[in-house]
Amino acid sequence: MSNKLLSSINDFIKKYHLYAFKDVAIFMIILLFFHFLWRTFYQDIFVLQFLIDSEYWLARKVFISSTWILEVLGVNVTTFDELTIGEVLRRNVIYYAEGPGYVYVNRSCSGLKQFYQWIILMLLYPGPWKYKVWFIPLGLIIIHVINIFRIVGMTFVTINLPEQWDFIHDYVMRPFFYVVMFTLWVWWNEKFYLKSKKQKQQTT
Repeated sequence: MSNKLLSSINDFIKKYHLYAFKDVAIFMIILLFFHFLWRTFYQDIFVLQFLIDSEYWLARKVFISSTWILEVLGVNVTTFDELTIGEVLRRNVIYYAEGPGYVYVNRSCSGLKQFYQWIILMLLYPGPWKYKVWFIPLGLIIIHVINIFRIVGMTFVTINLPEQWDFIHDYVMRPFFYVVMFTLWVWWNEKFYLKSKKQKQQTT
């Protein structure tokens, strides 16, 4: 029964030329499925000290790079490795005293979740392994750089649009990660996977 269903779906896709939609659906299913796995098992996964240390390490790297860019741009902020705000100790704080407002780069800002999603996506999605061995690390570097500019962007929001901070953080900056991953995936799909698939078809 399942074979007949799959055959019917494939026939439908071929008839209406829905290959692009099929690929996008696979991308969305992989990304969303492992997003929900992460959220469901986060507390169980992060009993491992190695992963906790990895999040702190990545968050620290994002903070250091962000503060360097802000310094180069001459942005009037003060940075703290640790700062107590409202009786809560915050790490990696970018503080805007004139506001006052602040951005702090905690573990959830590390980008580790997006690293995990990207690696899983690329491991599961088809394509030549000879390209994956460099394309996966390239994607990780791009995601890391985007994360740094996300923190820089949120600092400018803190200074200029503090009343919009929550909206921009939750509905602009967070989804932007997935826009970047989708763009990388389109690049992979068009330039590597479909191209290699076409070449195989021509040689058979």
